[in-house]
Amino acid sequence: MNVHVPQIVAPAPIRSLSAAGLSTVLMRDILLKTMFRMSLSKVSDIANNICMPIPQTIELIDMARAEQLIEASVNPEGEMSSVASFQLTSSGKARAMDALAQSEYYGPMPVPLEAYTRQVRQQSISDIKIKRRQLQIAMGDMILPPTLIDSLGPAVNSGRSILLYGPPGNGKSSISNGIRAAMGDRIYVPRAIEHAGQVISVYDPIIHKIMERSDDNPNLLRQTGDRFDNRYVYCERPTVMTGGELTLDMLDLKFNPVSRTYQASLQFKAMGGVFIIDDLGRQEEPPQAIVNRWIVPMEKNYDILSLQSGEKFVVPFDTLVIFSTNYHPNEIFDQAALRRIFYKIKIDGPSQKDFLKIFALVAKKRQMPLDEDSVIHLITRKYPTINNAFANYQPVFLIDQMSEICEFEGKPRHMSPELIDRAWRNMFVEMEQIAR
Repeated sequence: MNVHVPQIVAPAPIRSLSAAGLSTVLMRDILLKTMFRMSLSKVSDIANNICMPIPQTIELIDMARAEQLIEASVNPEGEMSSVASFQLTSSGKARAMDALAQSEYYGPMPVPLEAYTRQVRQQSISDIKIKRRQLQIAMGDMILPPTLIDSLGPAVNSGRSILLYGPPGNGKSSISNGIRAAMGDRIYVPRAIEHAGQVISVYDPIIHKIMERSDDNPNLLRQTGDRFDNRYVYCERPTVMTGGELTLDMLDLKFNPVSRTYQASLQFKAMGGVFIIDDLGRQEEPPQAIVNRWIVPMEKNYDILSLQSGEKFVVPFDTLVIFSTNYHPNEIFDQAALRRIFYKIKIDGPSQKDFLKIFALVAKKRQMPLDEDSVIHLITRKYPTINNAFANYQPVFLIDQMSEICEFEGKPRHMSPELIDRAWRNMFVEMEQIAR
């Protein structure tokens, strides 16, 4: 499918502790906390949970043994191996508890922010170049005017911000998801990153979909074979979608004061993928404030986050941001904000011709036989009452309504002018005074 997918360089596997880019104290404490919290003893289990190769895990264990924090438990082979077993000494348990008091984080060793920044550059979303056919396929069965594809294609290839606006119910959310589907490639996402001695969890199983590697592609390195840094996961480019629930604090690091751990912000989890802000204008914060929060990231390709201590630090920003709203842009933004959104694309309702195509397609999918009199009644009697304001959601709504009526009344699935009228009454609410 004519889409240019750049060859993404996998993060190199760790061949020495120094290659991890972390302080030995931090790695030692994460080792102790992980063994303590997860009751681990076998080298292979420890290595798997801290996401380090076995040789470097053994090296870490040896360092802790030299400090009398770990001692050998059982070694059936009589020498250091992946099946060797170890346990924390009383001093090791005390050190683990002290470390947990500072931060409850344990498990995968983090990736230094500087190393992840380099990886972001190597898998930048701006390097993805899709073609018209690829975008059309990604939109599935949506019937879109060619002029819309003309506008969407360059916008997506730019990797810059996009504003989709227009009347509700015309597929802005579906188009946003289709944009993500058109990209079709995969990237490396860190399980956690480290900055200034603080560990920030990034990998989120709800957002990041782990993918299997292809063994027959020499350019791809198998996770199971320890041929790339296992502190990363190999995922689809992520998609984060928010709606009316979005608040500005969701775009900051989330600090848990009880566990003293950090979770990455939503836009950081979307790194290398798509961040969709749906229903813009329905959030508690005004749209102008939301866009203002994105001005620096969108223009400079970096973001500024803050630790609990107040220390600010710079992180990369490599995300396609899509704003979607039912409002006209001039109603919710000033011109300075609009200038910073690089592509503004109006999503109109379908023409009558396209509406009929959608109606017929939905009827076929729902196994609802088309009835000429019903369609004529819909077009000539019902739509003039709303100034022929066709919308993409309406065929699905009307046909599903008629199907439910037929099901309830025990009749074969069919359409008629009378069923059109009944379905129409549920699609719109007439204005009237209700006594309270």
